[in-house]
Amino acid sequence: MSTAFDPIDLAGTRLANRIAMAPMTRSRAYGPGASPTPAMATYYAQRASAGLIVTEGTQPSAVGQGYPSTPGLHTDEQIAAWRPVTDAVHAAGGVIFAQLMHTGRIGHPSLLPDGLTPVGPSPVAAEGQVFTLDGMQDFVTPKELTEAEIDETISDFAQAARNAIDAGFDGVEVHGANGYLLHQFLSTKANQRTDRWGQSIEGRIRFPLAVVRAVADAIGADRVGLRISPANPLNDIVEDGFRDTYAALVDVIEPIGLAYLHVMELGETADRELTLDLRKRFSGTFILNPSTPDAVTHLDELALVEDGTADMIAYGALFLANPDLPARLAAGGPFNTPDRATFYGGDENGYTDYPTLNG
Repeated sequence: MSTAFDPIDLAGTRLANRIAMAPMTRSRAYGPGASPTPAMATYYAQRASAGLIVTEGTQPSAVGQGYPSTPGLHTDEQIAAWRPVTDAVHAAGGVIFAQLMHTGRIGHPSLLPDGLTPVGPSPVAAEGQVFTLDGMQDFVTPKELTEAEIDETISDFAQAARNAIDAGFDGVEVHGANGYLLHQFLSTKANQRTDRWGQSIEGRIRFPLAVVRAVADAIGADRVGLRISPANPLNDIVEDGFRDTYAALVDVIEPIGLAYLHVMELGETADRELTLDLRKRFSGTFILNPSTPDAVTHLDELALVEDGTADMIAYGALFLANPDLPARLAAGGPFNTPDRATFYGGDENGYTDYPTLNG
């Protein structure tokens, strides 16, 4: 029987334990051109005892940015600014993957350069608002991606993955969860396309599959993970028939040989039966961010490694309050309690210098 404190081989990369730091948006990329800052190097290095760190969502292109001061991986300036971060984590003995996050329709034109507007699979606006430098703004109707723009977006992900390796990352996680672009293509509400990128399960999974394949071809499948969150309604997502959708998605990505699949369960929408089914369908490392009543993963969830539900457990809020979390988990505590107000950033969407559930 494995425990969360045993090492694990992640597609050829040895991890010291089976405790992952989940991606959490921090909005601290105050450097020129949405580039990382020294504070980010300190922050991630402090948490290098995690078996695996997954960074905050990092946009693969300028139009992929949905929040203020989130970092990118699409310019030379950003690549150079990430290197002190990865160097600091490696010096502390850690392993770090960059999460590639294109927010799609979730965003606002005021957050984008050169007159760009948010994009999506269809011109369907999400209900709700986004935080901007001018305060809360309604989501706008996104520009529907053309066939050529879909191909360009796939290429952007692949290039951002190459940039991540150039910046010293050990790999990348493709963000297919939480209502962002890949998740929008999976949604029966956000994706109203009548071409090969929509209409059916096969059509809706085509874009996430194409992105994952392109990224794996660019840097090697053994350095790529995918995050998904079945039935997650964040950012106005509806997924009719989600069980069939995710079974089909995992079946088509399985032959690619990804390093891991990262499943996020959320609140009342969590479906442990589906989680276990996806676990059986995927032969690589299975990382679970489990649903808990208070949205904070605790000590008890480590038992999910022991009973075989998952290979690794991802912690978010508790890692913010406890940078040395693996040692505290091993000792059974004590734990600093996450501040709920700061965890959600002070408002219902969570946009200040604090983590959010969006990463």
